[in-house]
Amino acid sequence: MELHNFFRSGTSHRLRIALNLKGIDYAYVPVDLRTEEHLGTAFRALNPQALVPALTDGEMILTQTPAIIEWLEERYPDPALLPANTEDRARVRALAAIVGCDIHPINNRRILEYLRKTLHCDEAAVLAWCNTWIRAGFDALEAMLSADDKRGDFCFGNVPTIADVYLIPQIESARRFNVDLSAYPNIVAIDRACSELDAFRRATPAAQPDAK
Repeated sequence: MELHNFFRSGTSHRLRIALNLKGIDYAYVPVDLRTEEHLGTAFRALNPQALVPALTDGEMILTQTPAIIEWLEERYPDPALLPANTEDRARVRALAAIVGCDIHPINNRRILEYLRKTLHCDEAAVLAWCNTWIRAGFDALEAMLSADDKRGDFCFGNVPTIADVYLIPQIESARRFNVDLSAYPNIVAIDRACSELDAFRRATPAAQPDAK
């Protein structure tokens, strides 16, 4: 199994966490977004969208982290990243979707490059853009976490779920864009709990071979 990814990509980061939590070995294949390697013919053959990550296993090619993580959950069900109860599963998926659908897509590299190169936004405007949408999502996440009086150390219960898999890379991104996290004590506490686990530590951008 090969993971074609970039060390600083949030979607790549979340997939590394999921693979680590599942205990799945994979070969790390770096795709350098800084040199636009993802736009080349070789990577487009794997993913016509020219987006990281892509997961390959023999002739199988998987793209889009929601689909890949669901595939991992079905193919390698233990340990589970979703609760057993259907209502609980829906709650965890909703927490993950706040990041995966509403925060990350409008703050990823291609959007920020469009702001810079096509709309000619300066770095202050780009930073303000990122802060606006990260805070909007984190406001909702923090409120939902606060309302869950049964929550343990993680987003749901006392073991990591896909909600944590999505959240932790977004926290990394928030820090990179200088978002003030002091208003989000539950989110910060979850980040602290996850940082104690080897699966999360090994997935951090700084721990990857292409981090320079």
